[in-house]
Amino acid sequence: MQETLLPGPETPASVTGKRRRLAVAGAAVLAVLAAACSGPAAGSGGGQAGSGGILRIGTSYPIDSLNPFVGQSDYTYMTFEYIYPALVQYNAKLQFIPEFARSWSESPDGKTWTFRTQPNARWSDGRPLTAADAAWTINMERKFSNGPTATAAGALAYVTGADAPNPTTLVIHYSRPAANVLANMQSTYILPEHVWARYATGNGAGLKTFANPAPIVSGGPFILKKYVPNQIALFSRNPYWWGPKPHIDGFGLQFFANDDAMVAALEQGQLDFIGEYTPPTVVRELRQKGFVVTTTPSLSFKDFIINTNPHKTTDRELLNPLVREALDYATDRAQIIKVAWLGYAQPGSTVVAPADGLWHDPHIKPVPFSLAKANQLLNEAGYKMGPNGIRIADGHPMSYSVLFPPDERGTGDRTFAILQTDWRKIGISITQENLDDAAMTAAITAPNNRYLTFSMGMWDWVPPVDPGFILSVLTCGQYGGWSDSGYCNPAYDKLFGEQSTLTSVAQRRAVVWKMQQMLFNDRPYLVLDYPDIIEAHTKQWTGFVPSPVMGSVNSLSTLTLLQVHRV
Repeated sequence: MQETLLPGPETPASVTGKRRRLAVAGAAVLAVLAAACSGPAAGSGGGQAGSGGILRIGTSYPIDSLNPFVGQSDYTYMTFEYIYPALVQYNAKLQFIPEFARSWSESPDGKTWTFRTQPNARWSDGRPLTAADAAWTINMERKFSNGPTATAAGALAYVTGADAPNPTTLVIHYSRPAANVLANMQSTYILPEHVWARYATGNGAGLKTFANPAPIVSGGPFILKKYVPNQIALFSRNPYWWGPKPHIDGFGLQFFANDDAMVAALEQGQLDFIGEYTPPTVVRELRQKGFVVTTTPSLSFKDFIINTNPHKTTDRELLNPLVREALDYATDRAQIIKVAWLGYAQPGSTVVAPADGLWHDPHIKPVPFSLAKANQLLNEAGYKMGPNGIRIADGHPMSYSVLFPPDERGTGDRTFAILQTDWRKIGISITQENLDDAAMTAAITAPNNRYLTFSMGMWDWVPPVDPGFILSVLTCGQYGGWSDSGYCNPAYDKLFGEQSTLTSVAQRRAVVWKMQQMLFNDRPYLVLDYPDIIEAHTKQWTGFVPSPVMGSVNSLSTLTLLQVHRV
C-alpha cells in the first residue's frame, strides 16, 4: 500500500503488494517500441533457429520507480529480477534453484548460512561481481533498516551481519534460526557496491533519492537501456552475463492506460505478448483470432475489507462478528466467478491461495451462499429492519461507503454490483466510493495511521510465494505500513512470531494453517476469489514459463526471458 514501511519481524524485501495502475502514453510510444524491434538487431542472435529479435510486451501496470528502496509495482520488481542478481530463484515448480549462489549450506544451529557464488562474474560495466557485493548489500540494508532501506529490511530479519572471506564465498550470520532464509534471499537484490556506496553515507537518505537512471549497471541477463516513465522500458542483452544466454536480443515493455488499449495493440500487431492483466472478457475473441491464450491459477486474491480495529469510531456494529459472518454468507462467490470472471477464477476462503501448495490450508472452505442464514445472523445480532428495508444499528441505517481504487475497475465493478444487490436483500446498503490509490490509502489509515474512520473497501493482494509476507500484513505492527484492515490481534501476532523461527516445514505449516483459520474466523477480509492469470501471445513466439505470481514474466525467476524464442 504505502511507499514507507516499518517492517514487522518477517516482511520480505521485495514483494508484490497492492497492484497499482498508472497513466501511460499512446501511439508515439508504440512507434518507438516498433523501431526498437526493427533493423539488423531484430534478426541477430548467433544464427540459431529461433534466436534473436526483441520481444514486445504490453502491460497496464508500469514501473513506478527504478530505485529498489522506493518502487513497489509488479513490473518494477520484474525489472530488478532481470537486472540485479539474487542468490537463488524459483523454478517453474516453485522450488529454489541456484542463481548467483551455486550452492549453499546451513550450520547445525541454523545461525550461519554459507553461499558459494559464481566465479569470474562481472557487472555490465565490466567491473567484478563478487560475494563482496552481496555482503555489502546486506550490511548496508541492515545499517539503514530504520530509515531509507526499511522496505528491504524485513528480508534480513535476525541477520546480524554478512562477510565475504573470498570472492566466491558469502557467509550470513543470524541471531536465531529463521524459517524462510532462501525465500528472503530470493527477494534480496544484490546491488553493485561501486555504484551505490556513494549514497550509503550519513543517514543514507541518498539511497532513496537516487533515481537510478537508465542505462543501469546490471548483473543480470539484461540491461535496462532506455526508460521513459509510464511509456516504455527497453532492455538489451548484458554482454557480461555469466549465466545461460538468452535466445532474444532484448525485450521492451510498453505501458498502456487501460487493458482495452493493450489488447488492441496486440491485435494490431504492435505487441507480441500481454501478461497477467489480460481481461477475461477478451479470451474467446483472442483465441478466435489465432492468438495463444493461457490461464494459470495465481497466488493473488480479491478481498472485501472490513475495518476490524477495535478502537474505530464509526460504524462500530461492524466489530460484531455476527455481522461480518452474515456478509460472508450473503456473498455469492459462484455468481461473482461466473459474471465478473467468466469462470477464470476460484472461490476464495483464506489469504493463502491454493496455488501456494502446502502453505494453503485446504480444510478452510468458503461458506455456502445463503441469504436466509445471513438474515438469521443479523436478526440474532439484534439489528432490526427499518421501514425502507435497511436495518438499523445503534440508531443509524446499516448503509456503508465502500472505498474502491482504480485497480478494481472492470471485474471489480461487476463484483461490487453482485454484492450490492444481494446485501440489499439482507438489509445492508453499500455504495461505491471511487478513489485513487493514494487517496484510498489515506482514507483507510486516517487519522494519523490509527484506522478509526473508514468502514469498508475492496482491493486485492498479489503476495509472494512464501506466506510470511501476506501473514505479516495482518499484524498489529503493520499499522501505517501494509495494514489495510486495522486488524490487530495479539494472539495472531504471537503465532506470527512463532512461525517465523520454525525451520521444520511441517511445524511451520501447522502454525501457518492455524493463522489462516484465525483470520477466516475473524474476517478482516472476505476473500472473494483467486483470479487466474490470463496471458496472450502471438504464435510467432514460444518458450513462456507460467508462474502463479505475475505469470510468465515475473519477479520470481528469469526463466521465461532466457528461454523465450521465435518459432
